[in-house]
Amino acid sequence: MTLLSQNAAMPGLVKESLPRIKSVDVLRGIIMVIMALDHTRDYFSNLHHDPLDFNYANVFYFFTRWITHFCAPVFVFLSGTSAYLSISRGKSKSKAAKMLFTRGLMLILFELTIIRFGWAFNFDYHAIFVQVIWALGWCMIFLSVMIFLPLPAIAGVGLVLIFGANAFDSVHSDFFTIPMIWDFFHQSDSVFLFNHTVRFFILYPVIPWAGVMMTGYCLGAIMLMPELERNKRLFAIGSGAILLFIILRGINIYGDPRPWAVQDTAIHTILDFIKCQKYPPSLLYLLMTLGPAITALPLLENINRKLGAFFTVYGRVPFFYYILHIYLIHSLQLIIGLSMGYPMHIFTDTGSMFDPKLVWGFSLGWVYFIWISVVLILYYPCRWYMNIKLKHKKWWLSYL
Repeated sequence: MTLLSQNAAMPGLVKESLPRIKSVDVLRGIIMVIMALDHTRDYFSNLHHDPLDFNYANVFYFFTRWITHFCAPVFVFLSGTSAYLSISRGKSKSKAAKMLFTRGLMLILFELTIIRFGWAFNFDYHAIFVQVIWALGWCMIFLSVMIFLPLPAIAGVGLVLIFGANAFDSVHSDFFTIPMIWDFFHQSDSVFLFNHTVRFFILYPVIPWAGVMMTGYCLGAIMLMPELERNKRLFAIGSGAILLFIILRGINIYGDPRPWAVQDTAIHTILDFIKCQKYPPSLLYLLMTLGPAITALPLLENINRKLGAFFTVYGRVPFFYYILHIYLIHSLQLIIGLSMGYPMHIFTDTGSMFDPKLVWGFSLGWVYFIWISVVLILYYPCRWYMNIKLKHKKWWLSYL
């Protein structure tokens, strides 16, 4: 708490020459690479049911989906950490707030336009899905206001949002005169707009994602500590979150709307134990993912130099990579599908690729091959753009 109270004085004490903390970029790069696995599976898998459903999927499909659960929480969390570190390098809070606010608006706009087209390859706005970039944009807007508060207050609000969200699981949008308000903040659901002509599906409601970004912002203060003290605190926080997950999940009373149960086999029981709700993210889902991620930060400071440099490329340009990987994966699906004689509409109709009756796709081995190929193809464009950002300080480069 002593360090948190130093928030107001911090920008004047830490100079712009402060080196980047390697583990943050490496962890973000690892997360971006894993994210591509989830989206490759979406477009190329021959399993068109929930891969976490034991009735349809095996253990390999389960873990292929489950491991990607780490992506969104860590992505949002480290975005908050990066915002704090940006201020620590000499940027004033007023400039940082303006940057967060305008970048948040830009992300929301991109989600509704460029990113949406990449997912669907059509301009049919009768069905609109908003996902992690939408939530990230709103979180940045909220954080742009919160950064003027002391760090203990920001941490407190963030933790309340994370730990208290599941208390409202029984509250549904149909309780409200304007259902979209509750969908925006808490419930993953769809609403109809413009006289029932547009279906607007909010997959990532803002709460508790805003809490994730706020706590990630506060973690930035710990990242500025001397390495030994920093690692000690990171291990304590990360392992504490993991332990709390095990205790709360074991009690089976609070933290996730779906209790776990003993299954037909021991492995299925274990998988059911770690199967937590992502939409919206439950407390246990966040403890399960952020705990190991925070614990990994000290370890990643000593990662193999070449391996660390590889993941850093993706971690330095996450939004650029995010857009490219969506367009590349969907384009590959379209090219391969058309060359095999499949009709165009399978790959360009919104939501058609998730139809359980769809006869399309490849085995999990091919999904992994395509995933690795996508990651390697994007390495050089991402490295090129990373070098541009390092060499040039144009204001617009910080937005992409």
